[in-house]
Amino acid sequence: LHQSLLDHPARSTHDLSALRLVVTGAAVVPLKLVERLRTELGIATVLTAYGLSEASGIVTMCRRGDPAETIASTSGRAIPDTEIRVLADPGTPGEVLVRGFNVMRGYFEDPETTAAAITPDGWLHTGDVGVLDEAGNLRITDRIKDMFIVGGFNAYPAEIEQLLGLHPDVADVAVVGVPDPRLGEVGRAYVVRRPGATTTADDLIAWSRREMANYKVPRAVEFMEQLPRNASGKVVKGELRGRGQESAGC
Repeated sequence: LHQSLLDHPARSTHDLSALRLVVTGAAVVPLKLVERLRTELGIATVLTAYGLSEASGIVTMCRRGDPAETIASTSGRAIPDTEIRVLADPGTPGEVLVRGFNVMRGYFEDPETTAAAITPDGWLHTGDVGVLDEAGNLRITDRIKDMFIVGGFNAYPAEIEQLLGLHPDVADVAVVGVPDPRLGEVGRAYVVRRPGATTTADDLIAWSRREMANYKVPRAVEFMEQLPRNASGKVVKGELRGRGQESAGC
């Protein structure tokens, strides 16, 4: 929604001064998007939040007055009376767990799935991967199910998407893991070019090799008019994985 607003061809003909606060969430947010909301639309308050339905929709949030770097790179701290922790060493990505009044009692008439999701002492397994900094700010890096392993290295699509989003010709991008006979899995990028851009797949792969570690570099790039999204605006990665597996001959 925010990206569409920024890129609308008639944006400059409308008075958007009433738009004074934006909260981003529901997907990994490119740092560039936060910067554009502030500079191009002049929005004074841009906050980032994180949550999921099983925790009543919200778990962490930035606060007014937080440094720009915190808002641009994290989803803030736990909301009052809520605890979060990461199943990993400090500074290392791991699954995010949350406990508090906002956590559901369970899935309706599904005790087995409930037992797998919520520990006996009330911690909810979110299925999201994140990192906690010393101040308690949470940075979501990806979904566990979206991570793929390239030659023994964990590759997080959201991190690769953040980097690819810095390319001046990339308007939108999604990365998925696809089977590879030598490395097990490799990244495949689905890219929406900016209007008038002529960047090729080879161009983008060569650029990626300069900007990121080799195991993160997509081995293939496919250009699309738009990415498949569900009703809430999230990219339907299952559909992209299916396309990628077909292209890989699986």
